[in-house]
Amino acid sequence: MAPIAHLDVDAFYASVELLRRPELRGLPVIVSGSGPRAVVTTASYEARRYGVGSAMPTARARRLCPDAVLVAPDFAAYGAASQEVMKLVREAVERVEVVGLDEAYLDLEDLVAPRAAMRRLVNAIRAATGLECSIGIGPNRLVAKVASDAEKPRGFVCLRREEACARFAGHSPGLVPGIGPKTVQRLEEMGITTLRALAAAPPDALVARFGANHGPDLQRRARFEGSATLTPVRIAVSESRETTFDHDISDSARLEEVLAGLAQQLCARLGKQDRRGRNVAIKVRLSDFTTVTRARTLAAPTNDAQVVARVALALLREYAPARPVRLLGVRVAAFETAQPQSGADQLALPL
Repeated sequence: MAPIAHLDVDAFYASVELLRRPELRGLPVIVSGSGPRAVVTTASYEARRYGVGSAMPTARARRLCPDAVLVAPDFAAYGAASQEVMKLVREAVERVEVVGLDEAYLDLEDLVAPRAAMRRLVNAIRAATGLECSIGIGPNRLVAKVASDAEKPRGFVCLRREEACARFAGHSPGLVPGIGPKTVQRLEEMGITTLRALAAAPPDALVARFGANHGPDLQRRARFEGSATLTPVRIAVSESRETTFDHDISDSARLEEVLAGLAQQLCARLGKQDRRGRNVAIKVRLSDFTTVTRARTLAAPTNDAQVVARVALALLREYAPARPVRLLGVRVAAFETAQPQSGADQLALPL
C-alpha cells in the first residue's frame, strides 16, 4: 500500500518501568522526578485516564491522580531498551530513520507485503523485549505519524492521504504535528477550529495571518500533504546538558559549581563519541523566566572538560545574572566532524 511506516513504542518509559516492576501493572504510574519543579516524563495509560500527560508539572499530575505511583526516571535503562528495539527494526527494514528513543520512520517500499512485515516486527519486539508498539502506515511521514497515534496502545492503522483527510476532518488542527497550541489559538480566532476548515480556508487569509511560508504550510498539513523522504543518518549539530533547580539560586559560587559539573558530563559524552566542537554556549533562565544564551567560538575544536568549563564560566561571569537563576545549561556546537546521531542522543537536552 503505502511506503512509509511510523513505529512508536507505547508509553515507552512507563512500559520499561512496568517490565522491571510487574507489581505496578494496572496501577497509575507516573515517571517523573520528585522535586517541586519536576515535570512528568511519561505516564502509564491508567494515569492518562485522569488527564496526566507528558511535560505536565508533577505537582498538578499528583492532584489529578492522587493514587499514582511516582517512579524516578532511569535513562540508562531506557537507552538500553531503545537499542534492543531499534536493532530489531533495522533487521526488518533496510532504511530506517530513528527520531527518538521510542520512535522511528521506516521505508517500506522494497517490502513485498509491508503490512504483514510490520505485524511480524511488532510481534518480534513484543517477544524479545516485552514492549508493545503502535504502527501507522501511509504515503508520507505526516499520515504515518498521525495514523500511529490514532488507536494507541497497540494500534495498527493504514491510511491513504484521502482517508486521513476524511477520518480526521472534524479534529482540531492541533492533532497534526507541526501545529502547536499557539497556532491553534490563532486559528480559532479566525474561526478555524477543524482540519476540514483549515484545508478549505482562503489561502490569502492564512498568508495574511501567518506569513507567506507558514500559512501555506499549515494548509498543506491540514490536507496531509507531507514528505515521503527518510534521512537514515541524522546529524547532531550540537549537544548540551542543562538542569532546572528545585529552588532558584542566586549564589554565584554555587552556579559556577553546577555549570562546571554540567560541562564535565557533556564532555564525557563527547569524548566517548570522539566529537569536538568549536562553539561553547551557556543558557540561563532567570526566576522571572527570562532566558538568555551566550556563546563563544574557539580557535580549535575541543571536548576537553576544563576548556569547556573555563569558557562557560567566563560567559556566566560576563553575563552576571541580575536575578536568581531557575535553569542553567551548557552546549557545545560546530563539531569538527559530524557523527551519526542515534535515538539515544535525545538524552541530551537542547539549549
